[in-house]
Amino acid sequence: MTIARSWRAPIVIALVVVLLDQLTKHWAVNTLADGHIIHVIWTLQFNLAYNSGMAFSRGRGLGPVIAVVATIVIVWLLASLRSGGTRLSRFGMGCLIGGAAGNLLDRLFRGDAWLQGSVVDFIDFQWFPIFNIADIAVNVGAAALILNSILVSRAEGRAAADAAGDAREPDQASSS
Repeated sequence: MTIARSWRAPIVIALVVVLLDQLTKHWAVNTLADGHIIHVIWTLQFNLAYNSGMAFSRGRGLGPVIAVVATIVIVWLLASLRSGGTRLSRFGMGCLIGGAAGNLLDRLFRGDAWLQGSVVDFIDFQWFPIFNIADIAVNVGAAALILNSILVSRAEGRAAADAAGDAREPDQASSS
């Protein structure tokens, strides 16, 4: 697979994630800004919140630091796309890049100063911290990369065991 092909799918996935994330955040800001809550089903509701920190509203006020770290992570992930990888790893990378970029855009453009913006959150289960589409993508991407790592490790372990078994067979045959 060429480098250009290994980049294509993750970049398309990232762009789709950013587009969906920003469109849903735009909807949430315009629809829920007056403070009302939309009850969807059971405990799921749409409830507008702004997060100036990181995951689960921890680290409030660290927006600029988080934005710099997110930028470094995005660049590192983009650079690691050159190595190709499996379909699952490319999917995970696309989700991670898109999710990180979606929340980074909020920090860049939804505040009074550069990197001082808050992330728009609106998906609320009432028993879990409020989140957004970018957060979902980051978690799905991380899970895909962890699963990929496990699957690749198992496949390499089986291949090594098979190779070790093949190397022992002639010795065992001659010793019988």
